[in-house]
Amino acid sequence: MVCLGKPGRILTHHTKQRRFTAKHWALEFFSLQEWFTISIDFLEGQVHQHYCNIAEPARLAAATLSFVDLDLDLIRRPGKEWEVVDEDELEANAQRFGYPLALVIRARAEVEGLRERIRSGTFPFDGTLRPYMERVAALSLRPV
Repeated sequence: MVCLGKPGRILTHHTKQRRFTAKHWALEFFSLQEWFTISIDFLEGQVHQHYCNIAEPARLAAATLSFVDLDLDLIRRPGKEWEVVDEDELEANAQRFGYPLALVIRARAEVEGLRERIRSGTFPFDGTLRPYMERVAALSLRPV
């Protein structure tokens, strides 16, 4: 599922018990089968960052889309390489919430699977999202 994220949307992070207000336009991808989400944020017509959450497959119930974030994130900012962040959160939350070892192993394996998709140019890194990215880039040039 591909979604348009508008500036000002509210994101709820349940484990941190915080709500965040998104500042930028974004193209967001949620899969009902894959163990990741992608948010491509735009600022002044350019990609500001790619932010991939390692997560259980998304769920769609009525008009609500939700997913369980497994803490690890793979991000890329302009001019930088892809990097894994929040390994410390995975370790802390695995202890705090009693993640099964199999889930921790799966989360780490999904990072490597996502890296392989990036390297090989496999969906969603195969150009399929490019037309949508161009539309969102144009929206990010307009005043909010």
